[in-house]
Amino acid sequence: MEAVAVIVALIFAALVALGVFATVKTVRAVKRGVDRTVTQARRTVEDTRLKARTYAQPGPAGEVAQLRLSLRTTMRATQEALRGAAPEDPSLSEALALFERLSEHGHELDDDLRRLETEPNKERLAARLAELRERTEQIRSSAEELRWAAQDRARRFADDDLQSLGDQIRMEAGALRHWTKEPDEPVAAPDPAAGSAAGGAAGGPAGAGAPGAGPAAGQGPEPRAITGREPWRQPGYSWQKTRRPEGTG
Repeated sequence: MEAVAVIVALIFAALVALGVFATVKTVRAVKRGVDRTVTQARRTVEDTRLKARTYAQPGPAGEVAQLRLSLRTTMRATQEALRGAAPEDPSLSEALALFERLSEHGHELDDDLRRLETEPNKERLAARLAELRERTEQIRSSAEELRWAAQDRARRFADDDLQSLGDQIRMEAGALRHWTKEPDEPVAAPDPAAGSAAGGAAGGPAGAGAPGAGPAAGQGPEPRAITGREPWRQPGYSWQKTRRPEGTG
């Protein structure tokens, strides 16, 4: 009896532990989803604010907002392209590592641009624009080069796979046409001596091979015609219309 109680207690403890583990995993997954949603919402709000400043504040302040917006858009597009393709292409791991290093410079530049958005001294802001444009262009061009290289690599793999698939399909199509009749090979002229000996052995008109009695000597049977499949044996496909029975209106 005590053994049964111990077994029941162990089973109960295992169920409780399993329930706690599942609850923790669910809470963490929900938290990640909430954090991701909040981050995306903040990003959208910030991008909208920068677009508004670009049009509402012409001059150095509007140009700073434009630089921030272009930097953020380029870095985000490259990050999504590399992280989306990395699970299927392990060779992109080095590109991801380089992008992480580039992202550090991008964050530093974005912080500098954000601080200059509220700079009251317009002359100082205008004096730093040339350097800010150069840094922004350098980071953006490096990010775009990584993104375009990853996209070209993925497209090349897709083209190679499509070409290989086409070769396999053509090979299979040739195998399915195995009934195609090959050109007849030339048949050697029959030996008269062999023919007379065969006729004497057969004896009578029946052995002489009367017209219509069968295929001539030295020739195989006539090739059978390839007939279509019976309608009830043909496979159906989702894009085909259902065959209506005869006699229905």
